[in-house]
Amino acid sequence: MPVYQLSEQPVFPSPEEALPEGLLAVGGDLAPQRLILAYTLGIFPWYSEPDPILWWSPDPRLVLEPERLKVSKSLRRVIAGKKFSVTMDRAFETVIRKCAGAKRKDQGTWIVPDMIDAYIELHHRGFAHSVEVWGKEALAGALYGVSVGKAFFGESMFSEKSNASKVALVYLAAALQAWGFSLIDCQVRTDHLVSMGAHEIPRRDFLQRLKKAVQEKTKVGVWQIPEDLELL
Repeated sequence: MPVYQLSEQPVFPSPEEALPEGLLAVGGDLAPQRLILAYTLGIFPWYSEPDPILWWSPDPRLVLEPERLKVSKSLRRVIAGKKFSVTMDRAFETVIRKCAGAKRKDQGTWIVPDMIDAYIELHHRGFAHSVEVWGKEALAGALYGVSVGKAFFGESMFSEKSNASKVALVYLAAALQAWGFSLIDCQVRTDHLVSMGAHEIPRRDFLQRLKKAVQEKTKVGVWQIPEDLELL
């Protein structure tokens, strides 16, 4: 199968045409219209400098249903102890920059400056959101992602304190469940997410579920932690 060269027009080939490892297309830009279309179709950008923009749709796809999140006993104790406070969309730009700077096994990052600028713009337009976990007034960990319809696409997370990013995921999943979201896209397999309830499904199944989820209307206005949120 070929890897498609994108034009200036915000269009994509079918994600079913991606290479076995998931690579579908190269080029284009990170304009809001193209990014939202990509997520709606089950495609996401992932590349490092100085490479061109690469667009992916892996098979299988790692997903997490909010109601299936697994919370360990130790994590339950952390949450019950109220060591952290949690907010949404209070510090998106700080979150994405900290995610970009987080140390990873490959010592690299796909959250390059152009990606940071693009997702900050998505945040300003109401599509990209963050969940922040605070210690003593300092950011201890967080995650961010993109929301279209009733689907949430997780992008990255970081922790500066033990369990902080896990706490963010617990709050995110609980809020999404309360809002009627059916799907968190986790993109590709990681042992960390699998341990918390994520599982792989065939891309074809993912695309069918995604099509329904992104078409569903959500009444969520300002993203904030619901006052009556049930966590555990």
